[in-house]
Amino acid sequence: MSSHMIRGRQLSRDTEHRKAMRRNLVQSLFEHGEVRTTMPKAKEVRSMAERLITLARKNTLTARRRVIATLNDRRLVDKDQEFTGQTVVQKLFDEVAPRYADRRGGYLRIVKLEDYRIGDAGSLVLLQLLPEGSSAPHGTVRRSAGLRRKRNQRRHQFAAQVLRKDKDAAKAAEGSSAPAQAEASTPPPGDAEKPAQ
Repeated sequence: MSSHMIRGRQLSRDTEHRKAMRRNLVQSLFEHGEVRTTMPKAKEVRSMAERLITLARKNTLTARRRVIATLNDRRLVDKDQEFTGQTVVQKLFDEVAPRYADRRGGYLRIVKLEDYRIGDAGSLVLLQLLPEGSSAPHGTVRRSAGLRRKRNQRRHQFAAQVLRKDKDAAKAAEGSSAPAQAEASTPPPGDAEKPAQ
């Protein structure tokens, strides 16, 4: 069995189920503006949705046909489950894509939620289309407090102190053992005067 061209997440589904699930999630995302799902599904859906938004920004007939072939167009309904007369592809080309005309990518965001799914305790996220005003960042640049640098300096200072103490202890040990060695190497004065027998 070859392992070429394998990419993406399997999501415990066969190919047809996985493709249908991705299409349905992307359609719901374009319809409602946000979708609650799990993190692996959100990452898979984000890549597909961003490709479709980039295609829709071209606003050509070829782009529309490619989006329809990928997405399988469906009609939109309102809160009373009545058809609005608009389709998902129309909404994508008329409302969603023009919002991101001056943006070069990154049309979606994934926000982690604190709650879990009841059945299997899967962690949930919120996959959202970015709002219109979020194209430019706002606020000031956050300066780091330098805590890592200070912590590293303290570690280095402590290590240097320990090394200094070890060197001083070694020198003191050498200093005290040097006179003892000198005394051991020189014979006592009485022995040197005795003739060898």
